[in-house]
Amino acid sequence: MSVPANLRYADSHEWVKMEDDGVIVGVTDYAQSEMGDIVFAELPPVGAEYEKGEGMAVIESVKAVSDIYAPVGGTVIAVNEALVDSPELVNDDCYGDGWLVKLSLPEKVELDELLSPEEYEAQIEA
Repeated sequence: MSVPANLRYADSHEWVKMEDDGVIVGVTDYAQSEMGDIVFAELPPVGAEYEKGEGMAVIESVKAVSDIYAPVGGTVIAVNEALVDSPELVNDDCYGDGWLVKLSLPEKVELDELLSPEEYEAQIEA
């Protein structure tokens, strides 16, 4: 399983990438491999607000329906429209074209509470 060093991670298997105007959120390689072939993604509307840990999206795979949780609090400022027609992008490129949403900049303390790549790797190996 790949665990990119430039990201932070939630216990619930979402990744967070810092950008100047917000954070990109997706599901980890571990999560997408556990889910199997993804056939549908229900993403939140732009403008929706979430608190850390709140369910914000749903991914349906051939195995199950999985809730995706906000790894940090914020307002949705963009969603990956490409997933509407091509939800398999999450399987093909979970850390790139398969991203889910972009949230407004969270509180710094919430970012600090996320797992480092090393901590996340230890969690999925346990």
